[in-house]
Amino acid sequence: MKSPMLEVKDLQVDFQKDGQRTTALHQVSFDLAPAEILAIVGESGSGKSVTALSILGLLPSPPARYPSGEILFRRPGQEGVTDLLRQGHESMRQIRGNEISMIFQEPMSSLNPVMTCGAQVMESMRQHQQISAPEARKRTIALFSQVELPNPAGMMHRYPHQLSGGQKQRVMIAMAICCNPALLICDEPTTALDVTVQKTILHLIGNLRQSRQMGVIFITHDLGVVAEIADRAMVMYQGRIVEQARIPALLTHPSHPYTQALLQCRPALHRRGERLPVASDFLPSDPRPEPTGKPVAIRPSLGGSRLAPNPAATTSTSPMLQVENLTVTYGATRRLFSRAGPVVRAVDDVSLDVYQGETLGLVGESGCGKTTLGRCLLRLQEPSSGRILLNGEDLLQYRGKALKAIRSEIQMVFQDPFAALNPRMTIGAALAEPMQVRGMLSSRADGKRRVAALLDKVHLSPALADRYPHEFSGGQRQRIVIARALGLHPSFVVFDESVSALDVSIQAQVLNLINDLKAEFGFTAIFISHDLSVIRYISDRIAVMNMGKIEEIGPAETVYRSPRSAYTRRLIDAIPKTVG
Repeated sequence: MKSPMLEVKDLQVDFQKDGQRTTALHQVSFDLAPAEILAIVGESGSGKSVTALSILGLLPSPPARYPSGEILFRRPGQEGVTDLLRQGHESMRQIRGNEISMIFQEPMSSLNPVMTCGAQVMESMRQHQQISAPEARKRTIALFSQVELPNPAGMMHRYPHQLSGGQKQRVMIAMAICCNPALLICDEPTTALDVTVQKTILHLIGNLRQSRQMGVIFITHDLGVVAEIADRAMVMYQGRIVEQARIPALLTHPSHPYTQALLQCRPALHRRGERLPVASDFLPSDPRPEPTGKPVAIRPSLGGSRLAPNPAATTSTSPMLQVENLTVTYGATRRLFSRAGPVVRAVDDVSLDVYQGETLGLVGESGCGKTTLGRCLLRLQEPSSGRILLNGEDLLQYRGKALKAIRSEIQMVFQDPFAALNPRMTIGAALAEPMQVRGMLSSRADGKRRVAALLDKVHLSPALADRYPHEFSGGQRQRIVIARALGLHPSFVVFDESVSALDVSIQAQVLNLINDLKAEFGFTAIFISHDLSVIRYISDRIAVMNMGKIEEIGPAETVYRSPRSAYTRRLIDAIPKTVG
């Protein structure tokens, strides 16, 4: 048996601020063998990223403190052990990138926006290896080819904003492996990517592990991804390891309630209209395993109960929303000192109907035109041609005050709730503002009452109204923007990737909430996502988009179980599968 290349022993991490101590990790211990992929699984706040950042010495100290523990790193083929917790700043600089590398969750915040992608990889390479610029360029092009970037030589001169999400992530992988590290840490590298791009990235990391004999720590909250890539997994909850096992055993016989919760919360396991279980349904007040090692008893799950029917649902054959031959083009305008660019059809002659009370799922990869179509419905994006009819009225004919008035009927829940909220406004003010603009508030007291009622509807305490967006979790911010959209009592709501970046249990909470609110308020909806399993669960019908066109449209179960289009089948085949 190979000696472990990494051993973490009894690691405790505290954060000290304003005289208050918070323990982020509690006696965490695990090891990693060369060429092994270890998955660290858990939701936000479980301690996954703190563990990874501790290995690389990237936690600022203060406020971070290490009361106990060791992080022992053995270089493959070399004698001796290095305790990474005891290394100085300069020593860790030589280790980072050269021997241990990391792929971060959000590539756009990790890449320098004013440097070309090629220059960034070359800089990392020349920092650790004594090579010339021409040699660094040659190796970078070879790396871009290895990570399957199109036109590797051309990518050398492109900036991060000119790349898709999957392409940026591949540049990050190239940068991480450019010095042939022994250990690669991947921190949620596929969370918000399309399933097809995600599958490609997972396959790429697996191939690099084999060809370079790298040890890999893969951090995720998605057990489907774990099943695709990892040899072994450890599950973390509230800073503790609650379970460790090899992948087949973990997926077929999970011993801890939290692991069982992560498996059961996935929408793919549940029928449309069935309430999704969430982590709190499984967990006792104390998440730690019993001293005897026996599993903690599972509380009864809410999963399986039926949701209330939508009172607005109707069997009427007259559609509420009609989109007729809608087209959106880019690039035709000639600018000063430049030629007119090639015409790109983001939405290409799309026609579809949405009926009273239904949810139409709109699914496809990034760049297929989903969001552009959704934004056209609110006139946030002007189409080049076509018609949009709401209850028979052509929305494209509205201007000025009339357009503002009709927008109270159609609301949008944006993909990134943090970007959609003003960081300088309390959430109470953010919720009250649309109602105030529409003249719906008779007094300040009336505004407070309505805000409190909205927060209560999305299961948040009215006492939180005076807090700012940064003081909330991602799931809580998503609830806030849903509440803001419902404040004007719209008849139609567009949900744009509203759960794509959420932890699986938080995702289940938000999907349950959307179904509950739809039943109560009776609105009609378009739900945009790249995840077909989520779309199948939440939607009555599914429309599949590809390169600006509708590939196919039909009842949710029919499209999911018996797709006619080869493109739809490819999306379904790319969904990570787990046992169960």
